[in-house]
Amino acid sequence: MTLNIQEISELLPHRYPFLLVDRVLELIPGKYCKAVKNVTINEPFFPGHFPDMPTMPGVLLLESLAQTGAVILLSLQDPDGPRPAIYLAGADRVRFRKPVTPGDVLVNEVTLLWHRKGFGRIDCKATVEGEVVAEAEIAYALSARPR
Repeated sequence: MTLNIQEISELLPHRYPFLLVDRVLELIPGKYCKAVKNVTINEPFFPGHFPDMPTMPGVLLLESLAQTGAVILLSLQDPDGPRPAIYLAGADRVRFRKPVTPGDVLVNEVTLLWHRKGFGRIDCKATVEGEVVAEAEIAYALSARPR
């Protein structure tokens, strides 16, 4: 299963400038997702991070991975029912291997490790041109959305 930006926007609550998934290349609901983030010089963080050496902040690499993981879980929800909020609850084994710069195509691969009673963990890897740029194990929590 693949998803375009409109379908991703129906699943995720994030919007520009914080939606960090542009396309889903592969999706196995409840198990696995491979998604793309096209990194452009127009990103709002580049003027300040860093003016002479634009580099995508590591925290946003983690957020892009977390949003890819959220697609796995939210794709299981009834499209007509209420959607739970999904929160990043922690990150372990985080490693940033190479900088991500304008023009890069960030490819996120995320696998669900386990999910029980609204909590779980995902295994995450981000690559650019086949080289690992970041990896992490992320914990998340699902909760009813506040009104």
